[in-house]
Amino acid sequence: MGRKCQLTGKKANNAFAVSHSHRRTKRLQEANLQTKRIWWAEGNRWVKLKLSTKALKTLNNQSLQAMAKAAGLNLNKM
Repeated sequence: MGRKCQLTGKKANNAFAVSHSHRRTKRLQEANLQTKRIWWAEGNRWVKLKLSTKALKTLNNQSLQAMAKAAGLNLNKM
């Protein structure tokens, strides 16, 4: 799988690096992705996911089951 958050779908963004003389060159703004083992209470096991840090903060408020369902992710296959 590429560099993409499995729950939110965040991925790299095309942008310009602007120098002091305002010369613009293309660059990529990568998403801040972390590989984490998250406890899935409904499945009673650990699930290894590649998540953005924004998704990690959201997991504190929502359950993993609810976020995976919204993303269309089957946690049984993880």
